[in-house]
Formats: sequence, structure tokens, C-alpha cells
Amino acid sequence: MTDEIDTPPAPGPAATPRHLAPGEVGLVTPRDFVHPEPFRFSSGQTLPGFTLRYETYGTLGVTRDNAVLICHALSGDHHCAGHHTPEDRKPGWWNNLIGPGKAVDTNRFFVVCANVLGGCQGSTGPTSLDPATGRPYGVAFPFVTIHDMVHAQKLLLNHLGVASLHAVIGGSMGGMQALQFSISYPAFTRRVLAMATTSREGAQAIAFNEVGRQAIMQDRDWNNGDYPKGGGPRTGLAIARMMAHITYVSDASMDRKFGRRKKDGANGNGYTFGTQFEVEGYLRHQGQAFINRFDANSYLYITRALDHFDLAQAYGSLEAAFAAVQAETLVVGFTSDWLFPPEQNRTIAHALLRAGKRASYAELTTDLGHDSFLLESEELYNLVRGFLDRSDPPVFDFSI
Repeated sequence: MTDEIDTPPAPGPAATPRHLAPGEVGLVTPRDFVHPEPFRFSSGQTLPGFTLRYETYGTLGVTRDNAVLICHALSGDHHCAGHHTPEDRKPGWWNNLIGPGKAVDTNRFFVVCANVLGGCQGSTGPTSLDPATGRPYGVAFPFVTIHDMVHAQKLLLNHLGVASLHAVIGGSMGGMQALQFSISYPAFTRRVLAMATTSREGAQAIAFNEVGRQAIMQDRDWNNGDYPKGGGPRTGLAIARMMAHITYVSDASMDRKFGRRKKDGANGNGYTFGTQFEVEGYLRHQGQAFINRFDANSYLYITRALDHFDLAQAYGSLEAAFAAVQAETLVVGFTSDWLFPPEQNRTIAHALLRAGKRASYAELTTDLGHDSFLLESEELYNLVRGFLDRSDPPVFDFSI
């Protein structure tokens, strides 16, 4: 009789780390662009210089014209694809769209994304130190507009050696930046893809922003914008985020995800003010996660920039705003977006066409709300890929 020896099974192939999976841009490292010269804001105020934190994916071609600029929304940042460490469980916010073989194909394009001026993720903003005082700017920081954000990004692109943009892409506030880019730098910008955006906010959107600002400013820890790093109006900022997040989704998506389900352990019939419904816990989680990565003063500044973005007022009419545009433009609206509804997106495309520009409009049916442009959608991916793959239109020289 022989002893039976338990032999462990041969190990199978190890799972591929997420950052090494096909279609991933892999590990990325943010970089800082330091502009050492004075920067003049639309308000007339100036800074002695500024920093933009940014990431790039792919390679700039020999002719330096294969760049795609990604513009982020209010709560976004420069990290739109890839992973910062092998242990990263959460990739960049538009990782589903950007990468080798994806809709924004980094095998073909040099993709750039920067945290906006006025932001709080490494770019110069209210949390930055004022060299004149050695203290954070706080609300002494210059008023920021979408135009200022775009101007700073153009200086970054100049620094990177980009000769022209194959495309500029953005959703929500990113769409505003994309439109402004085509207006401010028409010969530099060949394509614009603006999603879930508007040429100017309506009264309701401004009202939501104001409630968020008041939640911050009425928090006693705001202290007129003077608070220590890691401190400040955390409660007010969390409430602002909770309320804003509701505008990013739809009633149908919230009902499907949470309904009226109670949290485990909640007293079914108890009249308390603790968290009882799953949707309440979800919103509180959103608020708490946000305050760990965002600055309250930046929230005030960026929402004000959104409120003041009004192309028709700035240029006399929407058609006049687009008069110099040379880019081909695709505007994408989403049926369930009630923050910047489809009609506001269609208005942009119609004005471009009336101005004699090359423009088209696509409307995607979804019940996911304003944030639909961030979520996985093969229909959206095909739209983006097809738009970026179009041949450049012929250039006619009428000077001969």
C-alpha cells in the first residue's frame, strides 16, 4: 500500500492586471506645465504665472497635427484615462472612451487633458499660494471664465508643440470649452465634439448652482474663503455635491438603481432622521467622497464660470459667435438630460448651420440623465469614432 500525496493543481494563467489589459493606456504620470509669464484674465485681473496639471496618452506625430484635446466637466480633472498605480482600482474618468483601439484611439492620436485653471487638482486655483502673501489665494483669486480656461490650455498645447488640433472633445462644461476653443482659435481647431452641453445655462441650472454655493458659504467653516488645507466647509461642500449629483442623473435611473429600498438594519416604520433609504446613503457617500478630492472655493469659482458662459451675449448673437469657426462640429444631446436638455444642444447645431458652418447633431435615447456622456454606450463610441475618422475637408485657396 502506498501513501497518496495530494498534489496541488497546476496554477492557471494569472489574471492580467487591469492597467495591462488590451485597450488600456496603462500607467500614466501627471505632469505640470508652468507658465512663468503674467496671465491676464477676462476680468482684467492678472496672475504672475500659472500651473496646469495635465496628462497625455499616445504620441504626437511628425506633423504635430494628430492631437485630441479632452476637456473635463465641473467635477472632473486631468486624469481621464489609464491608471496612476498598478493597484489603482479606478481608472481615469473617460477610460471607456480613450485607449488603444477605442473610440479615441491612442494608437493614432496624441490625447491631452488638463485640469482647468481655477481647479484644485494641481492646477493654479484658489488653493494655490499667492506669492505676494504666502497664503492661499482663497476668494482673492481672479474671477475665472470658460474663455480663461481655454486660453490657458492653448498655452499648454503651444508648450507641447501641437501645431493644430485634430479635435477637441468635451461633455457638459467640457463641451462649453470645446465650443469656445473653436471660436477663440478657429485655424487651430479642425473638429469639435460637444456633448450634453449648452451655449448658455438656463435659469434652473443657475439656480441649482446658487443653492450649492449657498450651502458652502453658509457653512461657518467657509470663513469667507479663508480656511486651512484639509479643512473648510466640508458639510456645505458635501451638500452642494449631493444636490448637484441629482441633476446629473434621471428619475428613471435613480428609481431603477434604488427605488424605495431601505438600507439593511433600517427601522422599517421608524420616524428618524438617520439614513433609512438606499438612495440617501448613496447621496451621502457621493458627498463624502467629493470633499476628499475637491476644494470648496474652486467649486464656487467654476460654477460661476458656468453661469457666466453666454455665447450669444458675448458676441451679439449665437450666429455671430460662430462666425469665425472653421471646425466641423458634432453636437450630441441625450433625451433624458434635464440639466442641459436636447433642445439646448440642438440650438448650437442650428446656429452653426445658420452661420454657414459644417455641423451636425445626434440625439441618443437614454434614461441615464446628464451623465450619459460618461457611461458605457456602443452607440456613443461609434459616433465618436466615426466623427474622428472622417477625412479632413478640402481646403480651397480663393486668393489665386
